[in-house]
This record gives sequence, structure tokens and C-alpha cells, in this order.
Amino acid sequence: MIIYLVFLFILLALMVGAAIFSIIQKDLLYAVIGTGVISLILSVLFFLLQAPDVALTEAAIGVALTTIIFIITIRNTVRFEDEHDRKEAGESKKFINN
Repeated sequence: MIIYLVFLFILLALMVGAAIFSIIQKDLLYAVIGTGVISLILSVLFFLLQAPDVALTEAAIGVALTTIIFIITIRNTVRFEDEHDRKEAGESKKFINN
């Protein structure tokens, strides 16, 4: 019984760590991966708390579907770094041509 409680607290600590990681992350892709890890740990916790239907739903929606939708959305947007690099490349071409 004590091992079960220790395992639950370890999972809770990992989930809090993943949440903090997601919040402080500057890169959106890493933040989405962090939220996917949070959902994965949460689905394991639901399973351990004897709610397998909720665990399966969390795994399907939270881990798979939401993470995939966020990654597709991030992929289809222009990243700030890419936009900044394009502006610098355009300015250097202007400078070279003059």
C-alpha cells in the first residue's frame, strides 16, 4: 500500500514538473509536448485510481488528438525566429545591393 502511494506522489510530482516545463518554455512545440506528457501522466493516474474509461478517454483525446492538432497548428504558422531571420536576410541583401 505504501508503494502505491509513493508511486502516486511520484506521478503527481512529474505532472507538476511537466506543467512548469510547459509554462516556462519559449518554444511552442516543446510546450505542446509538455502538455502531452501531462495528459499521459493524468491518464495513468486515472487508471491507477480505478477509472479506466476516463483514462482511455484522456489518452485518446488529451494525449493523441489535442497534441496532434496543436502540432499541426504550430507547423502551419510562421515562427517568430523564422520571420526575424527573413527580415535580417532581406536587410542584408538590401545593404549588399546598395
